[in-house]
Amino acid sequence: MIYLDHAATTPMRPGVWEAMAPYAANRFGNSSGIHEVSRRAKNDLEEARERIAALIGAQPAEIVFTSGGTESDNLALKGAVFGPSRRDGVVTAASEHEAVLDTVDFLRRLGHRVDVVGVGPDGLVGTESVLSSLRPTTAVVSVMMVNNETGVVQDVVGLAAALGEAEPEVLFHTDAVQGFASEQIDVERLRVDMMTISAHKVGGPKGTGLLYVREGTALEPVLHGGGQELGRRSGTHDVAGAVGLATALELAVDDRSRFSSVVGGIRDDFEKRALAGIDGASVAGAGARRSPHHLNLRIPGVRNETMLVRLDRAGVGASAGSACQSGAATVSHVLESMGLTAAQARESLRFSFGWNSTLDESVEAAGILVDLVESLR
Repeated sequence: MIYLDHAATTPMRPGVWEAMAPYAANRFGNSSGIHEVSRRAKNDLEEARERIAALIGAQPAEIVFTSGGTESDNLALKGAVFGPSRRDGVVTAASEHEAVLDTVDFLRRLGHRVDVVGVGPDGLVGTESVLSSLRPTTAVVSVMMVNNETGVVQDVVGLAAALGEAEPEVLFHTDAVQGFASEQIDVERLRVDMMTISAHKVGGPKGTGLLYVREGTALEPVLHGGGQELGRRSGTHDVAGAVGLATALELAVDDRSRFSSVVGGIRDDFEKRALAGIDGASVAGAGARRSPHHLNLRIPGVRNETMLVRLDRAGVGASAGSACQSGAATVSHVLESMGLTAAQARESLRFSFGWNSTLDESVEAAGILVDLVESLR
């Protein structure tokens, strides 16, 4: 299988599993205990926290370990709205991940004010649109760094700065799950109050992630219980997951320059071959800066369900959008927010590349795609 669905998940980088393996045997302790076995686990957990904080320019106490991107997004938005502030509204964008949009829909059903800002045909969120949507009751603004379907890169720095000047009491959250592999991540430069990161998108284990929470930011926890993570996220710590997360993030940071140039070159080559070989093909978000590892390609006249089945049979793994939606049965809300009709969105495929992608595989996959389109047309 030529795997071109790294935006859904990507294989572990070499060294991650080896770093995690001891916690299945002799380092199994519960980090909340007081005896030596637990203390060893606690020490390893806090070392992982310090390693991660150093990578993103944060303080260790600002790192909250979670089960992944979805939980982190939920904690950021629900935590801000349910927190001690009198503010309880949310502003977000129509092209956000379902983890954000479904959360704000839940908050809306509870009676909270939710404002969803539209995006342009290029997928970009306008700063003025965000600012004009602010209310006296707005608690948090959430705009993702890199779109999971199109790879469009938002101006998080500009948005955060404008928000800080206009309404300094409003929190700013960004989902950086798709952006960590290629974007420079420093919380002071970004000026974010909260940031979501997931391990399995950058070569780490599934089921672990984090929410960066700037010091002084008060959140109501979503999970209540033992009071772990300074009361922000209860539950027995997954020490192996935290160590795997730290290791994967370190490897991703070390590889970021190569990733952007080499993987970006592979994506660009695939894109050029597809556009040259398929009449009428177009790229979503082509007018904006895109991440080096995403490609959302529309092929007029060919349904994506059909193409995905044919590609799979030919040994190429791709997708029609977010892996959180089952196949291509659901029309992409991201593409619709960018102005595509439902029919046009159903002609779109997502190809995403990762740290272990190769040019030879990409060339072969592009040839398969072009041949399949010709046969289907």
